[in-house]
Amino acid sequence: MPKPWTLAGVMLAAMAVPAMAAEPTAPAAAEAVMAQKLTLERVFASPDLAGSQPKLLKLSPDGGLLTSLRPRPAEKDRYDLWARDTRTGKEWMLVDSKKFGTGAELSEAEKMQRERARIGAAKGIVAYEWSPDGKSILVPLDGDLYLASLDGQVTRLTATAGGELNPKISPAGGFVSFVRDQNLFVQPLGGSATGRELALTHDGAGTVHWGEAEFVAQEEIGRRTGYWWSPGDKRLAVEKFDEAPVGVVTRAAIGANGTKVFDQRYPAAGTPNVLVELYVMNADGSGRVKVDLGAETDIYLARVDWTPDGRSLLVQRQNRDQTVLDMLRVDPATGKSTVLFSEKSGPRSWVNLSDGYRPLKDGGLIWTSERDGYAHLYLFKGGTWTQLTKGPWVVTGLIGFDEAKGRIFFTGNKDDVLEQHVYTVDIARPNFISRRTNPGWWHSATMDVGATRMIVSRSNPSQPTQTYLANPEGLLLSWINENPIVAGHPYFPFLQQHRVPTFGTLKAADGSDLHYEMLTPVLEPGRKYPVFFEHYGGPHAQTVSRNWGTPLHQYLVSQGWIVFQIDNRGSANRGTAFEDQIFRAMGSVEVEDQLTGATWLKQQPFVDAGKIATYGWSYGGYMTLKMLEANPGVYAAGVSGAPVTKWELYDTHYTERYMGDPIKDAKAYAKSDAIDDAAKITDPLLLIHGMADDNVVLDNTTAFAAKMQAENVPFEMMLYPGKTHSAGRDIHVWTTILKFLDREVKNKR
Repeated sequence: MPKPWTLAGVMLAAMAVPAMAAEPTAPAAAEAVMAQKLTLERVFASPDLAGSQPKLLKLSPDGGLLTSLRPRPAEKDRYDLWARDTRTGKEWMLVDSKKFGTGAELSEAEKMQRERARIGAAKGIVAYEWSPDGKSILVPLDGDLYLASLDGQVTRLTATAGGELNPKISPAGGFVSFVRDQNLFVQPLGGSATGRELALTHDGAGTVHWGEAEFVAQEEIGRRTGYWWSPGDKRLAVEKFDEAPVGVVTRAAIGANGTKVFDQRYPAAGTPNVLVELYVMNADGSGRVKVDLGAETDIYLARVDWTPDGRSLLVQRQNRDQTVLDMLRVDPATGKSTVLFSEKSGPRSWVNLSDGYRPLKDGGLIWTSERDGYAHLYLFKGGTWTQLTKGPWVVTGLIGFDEAKGRIFFTGNKDDVLEQHVYTVDIARPNFISRRTNPGWWHSATMDVGATRMIVSRSNPSQPTQTYLANPEGLLLSWINENPIVAGHPYFPFLQQHRVPTFGTLKAADGSDLHYEMLTPVLEPGRKYPVFFEHYGGPHAQTVSRNWGTPLHQYLVSQGWIVFQIDNRGSANRGTAFEDQIFRAMGSVEVEDQLTGATWLKQQPFVDAGKIATYGWSYGGYMTLKMLEANPGVYAAGVSGAPVTKWELYDTHYTERYMGDPIKDAKAYAKSDAIDDAAKITDPLLLIHGMADDNVVLDNTTAFAAKMQAENVPFEMMLYPGKTHSAGRDIHVWTTILKFLDREVKNKR
């Protein structure tokens, strides 16, 4: 999807959870000497102002070690692999990305995979995987694979010109597997030596791919791989897809020192998708069986999982219209499939995909469904459904399951839509829910396979992300990264100027509560301030929450701006009735609700009503254009970054979910597109786009610019050679934006 890139994500006994972080106060006089003025250059420099944040935290199979990726202090986008003994607290670097990396250029396929995972700017180690026996770790680095032991020894497994994609260690630890040159390979593991690699497929070439996830699977469906090992290393389920039916978009990746032209297979809305097949084969490639996915071939392969005993394959099949999601049970020996159950949408809705499910050893299945209007947990067993959670709130993730106790661990917003907490519910006691984290924070969490320990990350508007190790009850066992803002912390010199946002609600036309967040300078009586009105506005995103914001917002406030955001109808975590209002109507209620926010701002005595600038990136960039077109004169200026301007140019799975088929629903597309009404824009506009964007392709901006030029409508534009959809993370982008807004809004008389 056009991913959001915004600038800002019963009380337990006090001893059961970490103490609440104190709100920031003015530093003592001795500390005040350290105070510095935040600059734009410092916002984008290293180290990160939020403090060093470990990523991809994982527990070893026995829980004795906790591993993570950590950025280098002087190079915040380069990551190394670290380990921590959970008993002693001792820490050490396991793999130094500069010592073992070759510095080789990544393949185009891996670059695009990283871009779709929104880690395109990351360097060094970006992924790793524990072996099942907990004695080694598989580390991809610079296009090759390495095996790291816990004593610091690193063995290089591959040294080929072609990069290895989607590497995995098999469940029993007998193999490392990977995709190279569009074919699937396995390589035996044993001791310090490895066997010769074996190609399980051979006809991957041209438009045929084995073991990979197709473009829309990576970008929209949330599926990153195309093969799945069975328990015990006996079999693999492997996807084969053929891109031949997909239209070719000639994409020019225009760089500073030249242009590379890619003929990219891009499935634009209303055009053919890839042809998908699924096979089961033995670990040596023999015994290949084709899975029966049904007579209809125009489908989406949404999810694939093995049951814990390895006797069945569970396949989620979604129809092209995304109104039906079938759960298939497949016999791996024959490929025969039967429908276990189906999720179906209403007449003005769609079925959202989820990773909130878990096959159980007893044959049951924990499943997340929105069938009652909110995402909740259910138990499916023996053909019977039991609803485990219920109410006008949503389950946002399934993080663990203790099968012995029948206890489920999940995240949700039961207590406050602006907060995310960890909760538990027992299968034996549906709807008796216990919160395991403190109020006032936004939490995320992961658990080990046995649900014996929990890694919890939390932040709030006064405290950047902290991470701790907890037991299943939420009891703090040890800090992983307490990250206090004290002397030595990167943000400490700027703490004295830190501003905490206020939150509130406004009413939408249908009576819905619209949550807003506002960050202001210290307001001086009688003074009116310009507003930096930021928005995303698209589905599957929530921008207003009680978490740590971006220092860029703090910089804007220090420059005299008020920063404002509001989550409109159509955004996430509010239930289907709230989200479904954009069905066949993108650019409608979102624009209306953003106008509600702007109207309220204009009524505030501290706001300069004539100086409200609006900014958005991706779907937010699209929203900027629609807002300026619908309400000329309301916004003093608009900044549109990497916008979708014509939904027919965007991909099938995302666009058709909300807008339908552009042939059948042509009127809806015409109304939602931004190009036809371009001439209605009378306010200053700045268009920005990366010239190597493979997500929202540059054609969106050039088509819009051509329309503006044909209509003789003035506007400004900045294009970024070599930059992808993540171009908005560049300091030059923000230097350009702020100079434009200073000239057209803040300093304009």
